[in-house]
Amino acid sequence: MTDLELCTRLTAGDLDALACAYDQHGPYVYGVAIEVTGSRAQAEEITQDVFAALWQEPRSYDPALGSLRGWLAGRALHESALRSKVG
Repeated sequence: MTDLELCTRLTAGDLDALACAYDQHGPYVYGVAIEVTGSRAQAEEITQDVFAALWQEPRSYDPALGSLRGWLAGRALHESALRSKVG
């Protein structure tokens, strides 16, 4: 499924699209988070938060500006950096 198709389906509230996005990009997002934080627990939490944000506000991702993987990784980096500073 393309990023545009995923975005359209997520915006329509299609939970299967979220599952598809997670299947395609979840391990990558987790890898980014664990690389920055060094913590499996934090990486799991960050991955969950990133996909929850995608579900809650799917319009915050714009396929015209880049790939979904890039957007998800950017969110994961941001969240990871914030938690690394706090923790």
